[in-house]
Amino acid sequence: MHSLLRRSFFSLTVLAVGLVCSLMYEATMVFDDKSRVIKSIPTTHKVIALTIDDGPHYKTTPELLAVLREKQVKATFFVLGANAEAHPEIVTQTVADGHEIASHAYSHKRINKLMPAEVVAEFKRFESIIERLAPKPSFFRPPDGAYNDEIVALARECGYTTVLWSIDAGDWRRPPVEQVVRAVLDNVKPGGIILMHDGQYPLPTAQAAAIIIDKLHSQGYQLVTMSELMQYYEESQ
Repeated sequence: MHSLLRRSFFSLTVLAVGLVCSLMYEATMVFDDKSRVIKSIPTTHKVIALTIDDGPHYKTTPELLAVLREKQVKATFFVLGANAEAHPEIVTQTVADGHEIASHAYSHKRINKLMPAEVVAEFKRFESIIERLAPKPSFFRPPDGAYNDEIVALARECGYTTVLWSIDAGDWRRPPVEQVVRAVLDNVKPGGIILMHDGQYPLPTAQAAAIIIDKLHSQGYQLVTMSELMQYYEESQ
């Protein structure tokens, strides 16, 4: 009888330890994923981040800013340093409108093909431009979404969290507005990150964004910046 009890206790102990280790492993994986590369966040709240890449552009960005102002929505602009250098007044207006500025590096090179020193130089050259116009950004998105572990580590050392996306609007291909809207609405989930663009002209971005915002609001979604989205992170998800 005692032998049976000992065996049962041992089995239960092993099971409990295994369960705890499993939970710790899952928690660690969630933390590592959150701290390394963000594609979306786990949340039960109907929030979604609107993010804009490649600008500012002297035509497209003001059009988009006007839509966001009308709809009272704040977005995160992943700015190219070279374009910010060419159009600092648009970055200034973006900040004045309450939007968040993030890094898309200085140029649009595929930085996963660069040497580490060249990657850091991209970050630093971007910062030399943007820090005259906006607070130092917390988020970084690699051009074309091209990255590797080394890029993520270098970004972290420079003070950035690497952000990708969960919904590609495909607006940069210049499809009809309806196609952009459908690409977003068909893939919306709480905690998602929408990718749109403002680095060239013409683009369907501003017109599509106006429709997308109205549709998402009608579905009970709130559109937020990346910093705001992170506040909804739920560890238990």
